[in-house]
Amino acid sequence: MRLGVLDVGSNTVHLLVMDAHPGARPLPAYSHKAELRLAELLDAQGAIGAAGVERLVATVADAMRVAEDKGVEDVLPFATSAVREAANGEEVLARVERETGVRLTVLAGPDEARLTFLAVRRWFGWSAGQLLGLDIGGGSLEIGFGMDEYPATAVSLPLGAGRLTNDWLPGDPPKHHDVRALRRHIRTEIGRTVADFAKLGRPDLAVGTSKTFKQLARMAGAARSAEGLYKKRVLERSSLEEWVPRLAEMKVEQRRKLPGVSEGRARQLLAGALVAEAAMDLFEIEELEICPWALREGVILRKLDVLAGGPANGGPETVEEAGRGVAEVGRRKG
Repeated sequence: MRLGVLDVGSNTVHLLVMDAHPGARPLPAYSHKAELRLAELLDAQGAIGAAGVERLVATVADAMRVAEDKGVEDVLPFATSAVREAANGEEVLARVERETGVRLTVLAGPDEARLTFLAVRRWFGWSAGQLLGLDIGGGSLEIGFGMDEYPATAVSLPLGAGRLTNDWLPGDPPKHHDVRALRRHIRTEIGRTVADFAKLGRPDLAVGTSKTFKQLARMAGAARSAEGLYKKRVLERSSLEEWVPRLAEMKVEQRRKLPGVSEGRARQLLAGALVAEAAMDLFEIEELEICPWALREGVILRKLDVLAGGPANGGPETVEEAGRGVAEVGRRKG
């Protein structure tokens, strides 16, 4: 069957079309995305402005037309941090549904971490042992840790690269004292969670997912995407520590010229690097392996599990129920 995942994230609205069947590896068929950077469009009251809402409605409608053109049988639509935390989030959701017919499910932060962890586990398999998964989005940082398909512990922190850039780094290049203040803030937020993970032991494999980690790894010398999906890519903490002060001195235009850095993400790159560096330092990780799969693939995999097991086995059928189901699994394992 052909399934689509419509991910309304803090940076992009991304429709991923996959040919997927229970028991088989999902195969990407088509990708359609638009950069909205909703995390940077919040007003002083924390609401998504009128222009941002208009763009979101138009983008969702366009994505659904693409899904129809590509023969998608079922679209799983969800939203993450930017809509979840917007002061007018409920109004935005109602507007999108009224004008496009799409009912976006808002995933809770820990459920984002659990579904992303599921994708990481399926990619690396059981032989990877105990996994630590890190995902830096536009609005939040997700962390998951455990031995099983769903993490024993999962948290979501308001440390997304877009959010932090908008709130803490107004200059181009940013002022030194702003970078230092952001560095302290990030390390304080992550530091509060370390003890909860440390009591579970050391990970056998530490993994980074999504665009920020991919760009940081490429910038630090990892293989280009053209070299294939299965090429091993890693991010070393020593390399990242060398790059952070260099990024802090660069203007956005200079960052755009770095290997693997997209034009739309260049402004956020320093904040993302500060989060990655802090997480690797505080969790005592020398090297992260980059996983090609993340949240969108996790949603697809959960859907396939539901189709294989059916409601009689307690499997949820909608994205919203999937979030609740994953949360319940996490609570039982915790």
